[in-house]
Amino acid sequence: MNEVNATRLRLFMAEMSGTALLLLVGLSSVIFMFAETSPFVALVPSLTLRRVINGFFFGSVGATIALSPIGQVSGAHVNPIVTMGFWLTGKLTGKAAIGYVVAQFLGAVLGCLPLLLWGSLGRSISYGTTVPGQGYSIPTVIFGEVVTTFCLIAVLCVFLAFHRLRRYTPFMIPFLFAIMVPLEAGISGTSVNPARSFGPSVISGVWDGWWIYWVGPLLGGLLAMLVCNSLAKRIEVAKLYYFDSDPEGIVRRVQRPSGARPDVSASS
Repeated sequence: MNEVNATRLRLFMAEMSGTALLLLVGLSSVIFMFAETSPFVALVPSLTLRRVINGFFFGSVGATIALSPIGQVSGAHVNPIVTMGFWLTGKLTGKAAIGYVVAQFLGAVLGCLPLLLWGSLGRSISYGTTVPGQGYSIPTVIFGEVVTTFCLIAVLCVFLAFHRLRRYTPFMIPFLFAIMVPLEAGISGTSVNPARSFGPSVISGVWDGWWIYWVGPLLGGLLAMLVCNSLAKRIEVAKLYYFDSDPEGIVRRVQRPSGARPDVSASS
């Protein structure tokens, strides 16, 4: 294996590991906080409060991954829509973006397999599978995913575009999810991430409205990139943290004509 392929493999393995950890820890918290026979339900009977706590915790898991060595290597996208955003801004090559997405879906499945150990507790809520809420029309559920994904990508654009905010990007995520989850969970489950929805569906066999969690986030991400186009152009690297790191040449600055802003792409 030559050096370029070796660095690509490390890049994609890091992204796969990060996504696996996100789903394993994040969905374990979903099972613990929302399975009817869980002691946490008796401890915190308010569904809204549990959703706030879970949103903050799930977001904290993602933030921790971004701050970890995994985030230093791959940038810790752990979401195909985030990767799509970096690709649309030219911060990832097409080949790298495809590799990221494949790694994310593989990681999602691998991270969900240990959830089977939750047994009946996990099965009672289909291991955290996202499904349309009862009483809501399909357009409403899609709209909910569009709005929440738009918010995620738009806020990332704002934080990553400005140097003064950039270092705080991971720390914003828990608070954003603590707001979005209680507002949206009853409608669509607050996926905002096709890989997050794909993993538990694979192990549970529950595919109700599965396509919504591709279409909604994709439309929300594209809309956010369109609205935030001028901000997106200010983003310099395809990472949520460690912006100045360049471990083993995995993320490389590409020279552009004199006077142009520097671009960043994954190894070519």
